[in-house]
Amino acid sequence: MAKRILVPIDARERSETIVPIVAAVAHGSGSTVRLLRVFPVPDRVVGPRGRTIAYTDQEMARLTAEGMDQLRRIETQLDGTPVESVVRFGEPAEEILLEAEAFDADLVALATSVRSRLRRALLPGVAERVARKAPVPTLLLRVSRPSGRRR
Repeated sequence: MAKRILVPIDARERSETIVPIVAAVAHGSGSTVRLLRVFPVPDRVVGPRGRTIAYTDQEMARLTAEGMDQLRRIETQLDGTPVESVVRFGEPAEEILLEAEAFDADLVALATSVRSRLRRALLPGVAERVARKAPVPTLLLRVSRPSGRRR
């Protein structure tokens, strides 16, 4: 049984669809869940006249607070399960793999969009890259996009 489950969450609502499944697995096995939000490393924010409005460290602090708020909201779905929340900055797949190692995860659980095999092979998404490189089992929940929205 997985005792340490890493759950990467992004800005899209479909990434949260994995949480009820993780809650059931974690509750049944006494697992600890670590929620992870990864942001790209921000640049400084420059105003219309070329003046710096926010430096990189200020943007990172703002994004960290935003990410922790999102993760705290998700924690409520894991009632009764020990939960840790972490915000990282960098390339998502790399940061997820680093966090899986740092957390000593037994399982990485992610939600991803339904994509054709050809598209997954030619342009693998974050979930596919993590699944290929993760040293631990990876649970991928493929979620359809809402109808009427295409990329």
